[in-house]
Amino acid sequence: MCGIAGIFHPGVAKPVDPARVGAMIAAMPHRGPDGEGVWTAPGVGFGHRRLSIIDLEGSPQPMSDGHLTVTYNGEIYNFAELRAELQAGGARFWTEGDTEVLLHGWRAWGPGMLDRLNGMFAFALHDGQARTLFLARDRLGVKPLHYAELSDGSLAFASELKGLLAHPLLRREADLSAVEDYLGLGYVPDDACLVAGVKKLPAGHFLLVERGKPVPQPRRWWEVDFSNRAAGKADALGEELVERMRAAVRSRMVADVPLGAFLSGGVDSSAVVALMAEASTAAVKTCTIGFDEAGHDERAHADSVAQRFRTDHRTRVVRPDDFQLIDTLTHHFDEPFADASALATYQVSALARENVTVALSGDGADEALAGYRRYRFHAAEERVRNLLPADTRGRLFGTLGRYYPKADWAPRPLRAKSTLLALAASGEEGYARAVGVTAPELRGRLFSDAARRALGGHRAEDRYVQTMRSAPGRDALDRAQYADLKHWLPGDILTKVDRTSMAVSLEAREPLLDHRLIEFCATLPADLRLRRGEGKWLMKRGLERHLPRDILYRPKMGFVTPISAWFRGPLADAAAGLGRSRVLEGTGWFDMPALTALAADHRAGRAEHGRTLWQFLMLERSLSRLFG
Repeated sequence: MCGIAGIFHPGVAKPVDPARVGAMIAAMPHRGPDGEGVWTAPGVGFGHRRLSIIDLEGSPQPMSDGHLTVTYNGEIYNFAELRAELQAGGARFWTEGDTEVLLHGWRAWGPGMLDRLNGMFAFALHDGQARTLFLARDRLGVKPLHYAELSDGSLAFASELKGLLAHPLLRREADLSAVEDYLGLGYVPDDACLVAGVKKLPAGHFLLVERGKPVPQPRRWWEVDFSNRAAGKADALGEELVERMRAAVRSRMVADVPLGAFLSGGVDSSAVVALMAEASTAAVKTCTIGFDEAGHDERAHADSVAQRFRTDHRTRVVRPDDFQLIDTLTHHFDEPFADASALATYQVSALARENVTVALSGDGADEALAGYRRYRFHAAEERVRNLLPADTRGRLFGTLGRYYPKADWAPRPLRAKSTLLALAASGEEGYARAVGVTAPELRGRLFSDAARRALGGHRAEDRYVQTMRSAPGRDALDRAQYADLKHWLPGDILTKVDRTSMAVSLEAREPLLDHRLIEFCATLPADLRLRRGEGKWLMKRGLERHLPRDILYRPKMGFVTPISAWFRGPLADAAAGLGRSRVLEGTGWFDMPALTALAADHRAGRAEHGRTLWQFLMLERSLSRLFG
């Protein structure tokens, strides 16, 4: 796991200053504390910071092999098999790691090499003979890669935005449409960036830049398809699912440094630990964080799994109100990020790093196998939508939704306003609202008139609607999961895990996002993913021989952060101050009195705006850091 950066001149091969590349990688020391390197040639320069995982003393980067040079972040889990295949074809290796496979693989297969890689990666490869730069990102977007075209005609790239910001020619101008996306979704999605002109290479895409030609659009090299259905009985498919999980876990246990796992006590992390224990001759190192509040604490469940598999388990109780980490998170995320569970993810990563350098996580199963509660709600809403014509449904539920009070204080069954508005809309629109944070109506009130005009109708939800409508799938569940794999997974979940783990120089691996496992899950009939309101149904059934029922079938918790309580308690003054913020007011984007009223209504208990206030607090910090 590493940090990469570089500069390429697509036009004339101008010299690249090594100090400039060095400054870009110096901005990301946390991504690679074990070594660094800079390489330049006419018209190109690569930089690298290394976190040593495999071949600790060898495999320095950037790595050159004659006319080919690569700088690479990630892990290729099947590198040994690829190495053997390439050696059989005449390739001669001088290192023991996975980096060199990219050089010989490019020489043998060109861009087709990507189809053979099983791993998480973002890399840049320069071909001196062909005079090309090749940027590639893994299938699901586990590893990040940002790039921008600069005023001198060069193309700069870096693992994190802060690496690009170290380049003096990158203009620091904010993109208002990215602010709309952030307020709508809670994160800046992969097809947007808060800094205008900066792009993120999409997951499963590559960019091939040829000298003498304009920079083209990225090309997709991988897609997940929900339109086909696997044949077979549930028991057989369940066995195959568990076997694929087993293979994914084992492939990610290869490391020359101490390795462990996050263990929350939920089904996903518990499954990973169970399969690790099965494959390991030594006790698996596991860790969990707990909270003093019983309703948020999963230590008892994690302890029972640790005892069952005799793991070397460590627990630490942390304060659920540890908002002092806000500035730390702002620094490491660069762009505003409003998933408050990032606080706990950072804390469990820091705990893991005390004993290990690599930790396996359970991320990915919810998206692949319909584990989120919103899938259940979406399925129920779709059944109601199918009962009435669209016109009738729109008039009926739209009218009810407009006049039904927004009873944030009431028990969940009485909080029907959001559901009624969702039922009035199409299934795609309804799901887009369900995954959002601040609703379009509230955003409209908080933006200034000038900002609304500048946005020109741009809405955060539209990308979800469009993605679901064009999804390769058969039903509503297929389309919702597909959209989450394209937007929520890389934009929220994987960004959170990458930034928080890399902040403490920990490599996080996600076996449940093995692409072969994801492709198989996409073929499962919908009722094997979600049955009678039970998400991940087939996975849980297949794991009944490995895990106790109270782990498999207990309600999903996840990391819970009490942000609403913060803004009525220790952060109440900070919330009130948002309406007076010089940073926010200086943008001209917001109706400041409306923001003041929002904070006052929340503090008084008249409304529930904790998540929106958290969004604005993180936005203010990010704007201040990025643009002064």
